[in-house]
Amino acid sequence: MASIPSATNQAVSTRGVESNSAPIYLKYNQAELDVLYNQANFAPNAAQIHERTDANSAAIRERLGQPLRLSYGPSAIEKLDLYKCALANAPIYVYIHGGSWRNGSAARAAFPAEMFVKAGAHFVALDFISIDEAGKDLRVLADQVRRATIWVHQNAASFGGDPHRLYVGGHSSGAHLAGTVLTTDWAKEFDLPNTLIKGGLCCSGMHDLYPVSLSTRSTFVDFNPGVIKELSPIRHIDKVNCPLIVAYGTHESPEFQRQSREFAEALEAAGKPVRLLIGKGYNHFEIAETLANPYGLLGRAVLEQMSLMQG
Repeated sequence: MASIPSATNQAVSTRGVESNSAPIYLKYNQAELDVLYNQANFAPNAAQIHERTDANSAAIRERLGQPLRLSYGPSAIEKLDLYKCALANAPIYVYIHGGSWRNGSAARAAFPAEMFVKAGAHFVALDFISIDEAGKDLRVLADQVRRATIWVHQNAASFGGDPHRLYVGGHSSGAHLAGTVLTTDWAKEFDLPNTLIKGGLCCSGMHDLYPVSLSTRSTFVDFNPGVIKELSPIRHIDKVNCPLIVAYGTHESPEFQRQSREFAEALEAAGKPVRLLIGKGYNHFEIAETLANPYGLLGRAVLEQMSLMQG
């Protein structure tokens, strides 16, 4: 297994915040930790990127046509967008959007669909409840993305997908949720094979919820001890049964960089196949865009993982 490269954290700017209070996690005090768990503080062009992502997602729907809108569960939000490729028995990529567990949608997550479809894979973007509508209970979101993954597996043949070539990825809070999918004990909890998923991507995610629970994110998420234990992917690495790609950008929050780096290190230490990608010069929102490019940092890596990279 290739060794994991090291990276130098960018300095955290905490100008304008109180810096003389005692540290509450690592070397960071409350104000600093709040800054570190808000990626907007490290991406001054975030609004521009969101505008571009929306425009790109809309353009892809114009080129590919509207996706099939399918239900994976009984509630109104439990639906997915399916962009089908022309090949029969093709692999499937399930994408879980970010947005601090509060925002985002399958429609806004269409931007990588064309790359996967043209490469010969079906692309699935999930919708799921926001943390606000879930009463601050993160377990509701984790349950939905797990059940959506099961639905795709069990219904793959109905849309020309190969249930034995199922891949899952996510960005930001979506990477956290992808991590909960990738650390699910499928045999114990759902009577399914633990080899259900063949590969995963966790880009710019949070893998240990404890430091997150100390930040202002606790105002809209109930980070009780049970949730922290159950839904911190780094605490369940023994359940990983497929190769993972872990990625982050060098212009992201240093805490997100550390979380990704330590997750990859823990996977490697446990003997799990992992590839750590460090996006030089990318911030939190820019790096996600590279998933839409077959020659971009994430696009190339995922297509290689799926054995779909040409040339």
